[in-house]
Amino acid sequence: MMSTQASNTHALPSVTFRDEHAHNKKPIFATYHDKLEHSQLDKQGRTDAPCVVDVYETELPWWRATIRARILSSVKRESLILARMQERIRHPWLDLYFLYSSTLGTQTFFMIGLPLAFFFGYEEFGRGLVIVLASGVYIVSFLKDLICSPRPLAPPVTRLTIGMHHLEYGFPSTHSANSVSMALFIFGYVRSAYIQSNAISSSIYYGSCVILVIYAVTIVFGRLYTAMHSFTDCAVGVFLGVVIWGAYVIMKETFGNWLATAHWIVPLTMIPICLLLVHYHPHPVDDCPCFEDAIAFASVFLGIALCRWHSVRSGIDERFLSSVMPGPQGTVWTWEDTASWWALACAKVTVGILAIFVWRILAKSLLHLVLPPLFRLLASSFDLPHRRFYTPATDYQHMPVESSLRPIPSVIDLPGVLAVSTIRERSALGRTSEVKRRGVKSNDGSPSANGENYSGSELENSNGPSQRKEVKHYDADVLTKVVVYAGMAILAGEGLPVTFALLGWGVKPQ
Repeated sequence: MMSTQASNTHALPSVTFRDEHAHNKKPIFATYHDKLEHSQLDKQGRTDAPCVVDVYETELPWWRATIRARILSSVKRESLILARMQERIRHPWLDLYFLYSSTLGTQTFFMIGLPLAFFFGYEEFGRGLVIVLASGVYIVSFLKDLICSPRPLAPPVTRLTIGMHHLEYGFPSTHSANSVSMALFIFGYVRSAYIQSNAISSSIYYGSCVILVIYAVTIVFGRLYTAMHSFTDCAVGVFLGVVIWGAYVIMKETFGNWLATAHWIVPLTMIPICLLLVHYHPHPVDDCPCFEDAIAFASVFLGIALCRWHSVRSGIDERFLSSVMPGPQGTVWTWEDTASWWALACAKVTVGILAIFVWRILAKSLLHLVLPPLFRLLASSFDLPHRRFYTPATDYQHMPVESSLRPIPSVIDLPGVLAVSTIRERSALGRTSEVKRRGVKSNDGSPSANGENYSGSELENSNGPSQRKEVKHYDADVLTKVVVYAGMAILAGEGLPVTFALLGWGVKPQ
């Protein structure tokens, strides 16, 4: 078995291998938790060290702490099982397979792939998939920040990860929920095409079913293989995926008809609901990216719903969204016809994705310029909502330029350089070692280990620990993300397809 030196998303893509059995090697993580490596967690997730208490017991309400303690006891037991499983089946080829296949269950994959459905006229399919995935991401993120349960403890497991997903809490598994709900959603369309319309052959139908099963099993089992989730995390994630898909099947016709009513009640209802979902998202003990994922997908859901309402109200769906891409008629195409069609399709994808990112840069920059002064003005007369880890506008004058102009979404992480990390921590109390260390504190209430906090980017290298580097959040970021991601959905669902139709590129393939 091998492990690598963990690195953040800005590190070089090279991977340094270490012999984890070499006792003269320093641990990858050098934190206060190393001093507690011989302490054992009891059933409530507490250490037997007399001078240490679990901060979650003091910061969480009793009912949240109770639920977390029960899940934590399962995580402890299942970590041992996962470690034994890894010892038996881990292989370098399997490491690569499950690492890179995990990207097919990420928000990044969905946020890039979903607009394509609207670019090529599959509006109903794309809208339904957005509803299913957005519901799953919000519900799972809500539960993660509500319960604050850690991922499998490392050691004994060796955790393999790409990007920043290890910075989130563990329970339940977002990958499992997304992969199962999406597989079932696509299966519904495949089955309808095979049974009801006879649009596909038996071989295509059964082949599609096999691919969907392999996809879901790969993603779910991969979370166990990489030790990113426990069996409980994945089981609850699979259950939520099935429930979310079932709820969509039951309600899709009613919800679709409601969006198509063309009454102003649609935006007057959807916008407040989205804002309330953002406002009442649980406050975690640690600074967790789950909240930002929830904002992004709730806002995309809002944007897609408003697209459907507006396109029906204005007649855009009939005048523009039904236009056909230019190309030869009939079923027999020459090589020139095929090349011409694919060139146009690539142009649509390139222009569409570029326009979405340009919108993000400009809108985020403008909102970061306008919102802080507006918040400071309102704060003089009202008590504005304040979220933990987000600095209020009254406490800063300017937002960093790089925070406003990063072209790649920070919520849905698209690593500029793909970072592959193999993580073996020395101990895990409360949150895992990658996240800011608030897992323990001394009896006098002071932070442990001289008050040192470590984030995912503060990992020890051969030259010693890196300097402290903390991610800053600002209150203007919250409303900015709502507007930016809702706007991205509106662009993908209506603005760009209409533009393609006006340019003569069409929307629907022949």
